[in-house]
Amino acid sequence: MDRLVSMRVFAKVVEQGSFARAAEALEMSATVVTRNVADLEAHLGTRLLNRTTRRLSLTETGQQYLERVRQILSDIDDADALASSSSRKPSGTLRIYCHPGFGQSQLAMLLPLYAQSMPDVVLDVTLADHAVDLVEEGFDVGIFIGLQKFDASMIARRLATSSVVLCASPDYIARRGAPATAAEVSQHDCLNFAFEQLRHSWPVEWDNQQINVPIVSRMVSNSGAVLRQAALAGMGIMVRSSFTLEGDLESGRLVQLLRGHHLGDLSVRMVYPSRRLLSAKVRSFVDFMNAQFPHPERDPWLPDA
Repeated sequence: MDRLVSMRVFAKVVEQGSFARAAEALEMSATVVTRNVADLEAHLGTRLLNRTTRRLSLTETGQQYLERVRQILSDIDDADALASSSSRKPSGTLRIYCHPGFGQSQLAMLLPLYAQSMPDVVLDVTLADHAVDLVEEGFDVGIFIGLQKFDASMIARRLATSSVVLCASPDYIARRGAPATAAEVSQHDCLNFAFEQLRHSWPVEWDNQQINVPIVSRMVSNSGAVLRQAALAGMGIMVRSSFTLEGDLESGRLVQLLRGHHLGDLSVRMVYPSRRLLSAKVRSFVDFMNAQFPHPERDPWLPDA
């Protein structure tokens, strides 16, 4: 038995939900697919799938085994793609989609570094905050933030975790003071995104409880850059993701408030269509971005993170 083949067959059967559909997807006969799964179960000495005339379901052991199998197959495909692409020089046009906030504050600084090392790659970068289908719209790779949706069949790698922070300028704090509790935020001027769910209150977690703090907006805008400039000018308190602050906290231009409170986290994820037969230009960009963010579980934009 070729165990690797049987593992791929088993994973495909689960993905397709039937032996017949898996056989069609793999361009194998149903008999060969069934035998591969049976041989794998015999080798392991345990049942992986419950079979009825109507449906298939994973056993508890099968579910645990599937998770490891998917990781193993993913690592093998990654290694194959790396070996294949290493012999080819990255070239051509690399089409990148990125969320505007991350694109303007972070990606814009990183792309010149990538371009310097990849002189034969032409960069075509689109910033947009609407839903994007990478394949349909012809993008090679995308950077997605928070709850942005993407096709579940895509490969997604977390680059970093960005904290949502409450902050204000030293000048504002000197004039109005810093809120000591979440409730005191209601007494301050607030600089707010033009989202209906944030227009009248901000969600704050304290002592494992989430409360919606009523706010008074001094300014409302759909532009993070406009709100940041207003905060720097001392107009009020602002809620922003840490990656958009461009070193303001580290330099002291802005001061983080209510540090013991939790306002949320945003995942920054790099998404691309497939590990298999990954082009040299995409592989080079994926490797470059992973190298820029070696600790995806951390927030690299908070001074003491």
